[in-house]
Formats: sequence, structure tokens, C-alpha cells
Amino acid sequence: MSTEYEKIYLNQSKQAGRMRIADSGLGWKAQAAPGSTVKSTPFLLPSDEISSAHWSRGSRGWELRIDTKNKGVVMLDGFDQQDLNGLKNELQRNFSVQLEVREHSLRGWNWGKTQLTRNELIFNVNNRPAFEIPYSDITNSNLSRKNEVTVEMNLGEKHEPERTGDELVEMKLYIPGTLSEEEEEGEDGEKNEASEPRSLAQVFSDQLREKADVGQVTGEAIVSFEEILFLTPRGRYDVDMYDTFMRLRGKTYDYKLQYSQIQRIFSLPKLYQLNHLIVLQVDPPLRQGQTRYSFLTIQVSSEEEIEVELNLDDEEYESKYKERLNKTYNNNTYMVMTSILKGFTERRVVVPGNFMSKDSQVAISCSLKANEGQLYPLEKCLLFVTKPTVLIPYSEITNIVFSRIGSGTGASRTFDMEVNLRNGARSHSFGNMDRGEQTLLENFFKSKNLKVRNDEKVAQEMLASAMAESDGDSDMDMGSADDDESPDEDFKDEDMSGSDVAEEFDSDASVSEDGEDDEPQKKKPKT
Repeated sequence: MSTEYEKIYLNQSKQAGRMRIADSGLGWKAQAAPGSTVKSTPFLLPSDEISSAHWSRGSRGWELRIDTKNKGVVMLDGFDQQDLNGLKNELQRNFSVQLEVREHSLRGWNWGKTQLTRNELIFNVNNRPAFEIPYSDITNSNLSRKNEVTVEMNLGEKHEPERTGDELVEMKLYIPGTLSEEEEEGEDGEKNEASEPRSLAQVFSDQLREKADVGQVTGEAIVSFEEILFLTPRGRYDVDMYDTFMRLRGKTYDYKLQYSQIQRIFSLPKLYQLNHLIVLQVDPPLRQGQTRYSFLTIQVSSEEEIEVELNLDDEEYESKYKERLNKTYNNNTYMVMTSILKGFTERRVVVPGNFMSKDSQVAISCSLKANEGQLYPLEKCLLFVTKPTVLIPYSEITNIVFSRIGSGTGASRTFDMEVNLRNGARSHSFGNMDRGEQTLLENFFKSKNLKVRNDEKVAQEMLASAMAESDGDSDMDMGSADDDESPDEDFKDEDMSGSDVAEEFDSDASVSEDGEDDEPQKKKPKT
């Protein structure tokens, strides 16, 4: 005999379903959406997995919270208050589990005490839980400051069933104080004077990482790389690769990266072939405090070689990885890493295309605002590395404008390139590019059917047109004398003499012939 409940939500699922309780265990299956042909996978919880159960208020009514032995916390929301007695009887009769009523604290205080239970982190206020966070939702815990612990939530994994609404991505806990001398004593009762006193925040962070298996994974890594240099996020990390994810272990921060987060893999040589870059585009991005990293950039020496062997037995390798990975690798480090990443993620590795600079390089040295870097014109996109890393697909480009920058002698050796994007997105301006690369870039972009405008060439054409017009104007007749008119120099007036000029300007000018000075004419009187 079984009991069913309708319109129940499993683990904050987006879609309601039907829950059934029987002697063998507990089950839940999502209701099919109208017109949908996709079959949902039912959730089954055996009776021997159920450890304890709690009843409390939830987001959609009343919630049944079940602690399991090996499957974390199971949350079932959407019950009515009158379902309490029936659930009590069913859990007691089928599983011999007592349903406890838990009241949450509604004071709204942000200080209290933390409790690390078997399957979740509980924050208590006045001995009542204010909220609970399952360990399965915690992806990282770091000491961001001396007395501050940052807890990051896992958004990389796809939840089944699909969740709805906003999700918590990060939480910071302020934990003051240090361990007392009694707590610092070792197991043998002697105090370790050489070690510095540990802060309570560090102790809490370590305990949470251990409980949530952050930095510790059941089983061994399939392959590991030590002391790999990352340009973003900056630092050296040990890279451990597992079946479905990879872990970056640094001195301060640890990251867990699902292979499903990796969208693209770029394998690019730096200028003059001294180092090699491996760029991973990830979505959702990695978080470090308020900083998000959408691109992870690995740099290794082009001449460095490595020999690795996958930590797999022959049977497992033949059944799961033979088509994607080799059992052993012995090659350059960057080639080994890209080949293994390609096998785990099943993503194509993007390498440089046909573009070559005037120095036979696949990239061009330039600057993006005040940041110097390298621009890679690839087959389907432009990629600027290393900080910030900018990816510009050709499908999003409206046009590309070449123009001169600055003034003086430096302007003849460099040029500026502005990339305008569709839908009003912010444009990108690349400067300090060598003058010899302009024609090569212009021809390459035209081969990709991109609209290119050369402001300098347009200005030169306008100047040449203006010069041609001025040459044509010189042949026009500007009011010269006609053939029937005498030139100006042949004109003579007998009545005019040079004495007239002298009389006006020369102090020695003679008086008039009648010997009397000319007097001004008197005005006529007014009548």
C-alpha cells in the first residue's frame, strides 16, 4: 500500500510532481508539461537511505526535509499544513522514522552560530535555524580576509530537476577571534609553540571544506599536472582531472570546474614561439570574490615536454575512454594538455588559421586601451589576450575602421583599428599596431566578408580630388582684357599729371597759377 501527494516540488524544482511513499522507499516524478514529449526520470530514495526527517515552513507552503545517509539532503516542498499527521504516520509505519517539527527563526538577525551537521550547514539564531545550505550546493570556501570566510555556491552543474527563480551564488561570514591555548594543544597534551595561533575563521573554513568535500574528492585523479602557470586567475595551480570535472589547487584558492562549463578551447603560440597559451572559455564563469573569470589562460614553455599515463585500469579505459584519450602521452606539455582537455570535454580545439603578419607570426602586438597584449585574427573570431581577454566573433561585427593616431613622426609607424559591433554593443579600439600590418589585416578581413573602411585612404582620395579641382580652376578666365580693349599700361590721360599728386602729398608743392590759395566753398545759409 502506498500514499501519494500531488503538486510537490523536489529540491526547489521548477516543475511540480507527484510524491509516493511505500514500504520500499520514497519516489517522486515530475508532471509532464502540456504538449511535451520529453519523459522525466523519476527520483527514487530507498528506505534504508532515510536517516531523519523534519517538517517546517517552506517557500511554497510546508516542507519535508529528509536527511539521508549517502545522498545528502532531500527537500520536498508544497505540502499543506493538514498533511502533517498523515506524513508522521507514513514515515513511522514504513521507515520507523520520527518526523520532527522544526521552527525557523524569524528575527531577521545576521549574527548567530554555525552548525556543521552531516549533510548541511545550519545558521542558528537563538537556538533556531535561520537557514540551511546543503553541502552539495557548496563549491568553494576561502579565507578572503583574516576573519572573513567566503562560501561560494555551485552553479556549474546542471541540477536535475531544473530549478526555478534566483539562486544564491556567494555568502560571506565574519568570524572573529582565535583558538584558545587549550584548543591549540595537540593530542599528546603538549602545546605546539612553533605554530602561530589560528583564527576561528580559518578553522571554520577548513572544517567546511572537509565536510563539503571541497578540495577532496573521493577516488584518485585520472591525470594530474603540477605547478601550472595561470595568467588568469594569476598564480600557479596543481591541475587534477577527473571524469566529469577538473580541480585547480592553489596556495590560496581552489576551484572546481565542470567540463560542461568549458565552451571553447584555444591553443595559441605567443609571439616568436617562446611560450604557448591555452585559453579556456567557461560559462558560468569562475568567481573569486567580486571578480568573475570568463576565460582561463594557461601559459607553458613551447619547448617543455612531459610524459604522463592515465590512472585507469585497462578494462575501464577500453570501455569509456579509448575513443577519446590515449593511455600514455609523451610530447610537448601544451600538446598533451590540449589533447586531454579535448578528450574530456569533447570540444574542438581552436588553433591559428591562415593569417600571417609581416614577420610570419600568427598574432599582432597591440594595445586595448591601456593594456598591452596580442591580437589573434582567427578563422571565425578575433581574440585579444591576455588581460583582459576579449573574444569578438566575426558574426557580431558591423564594420572595421582603420585610422591614423597621434601626430608627428610616430603617426607614420602605427595605426588604430576600431571594431564596431551589432545591436549597439560597445566597440573595441586597438592601437599601437605596426604600420606594416595594415594592408595584411585589411585583406584578411575582406576575405571574411567584413566591411572595412580606411579613413586614411578616404582622406587621401578627398585631398587628391580637391587638388584636381584646383588645377581645373587655374584655366578659368578671371576678367582679363578683351581683344578690342587696350591694355592698362597703354592708357594715358593728358589732363592728368604727376603734379596733382605732388600738390596733395608734397610740402614743396607750388601754389595755383592765379597765385591765390583755394579757399573752401562757403555753405549756403539756411532759409
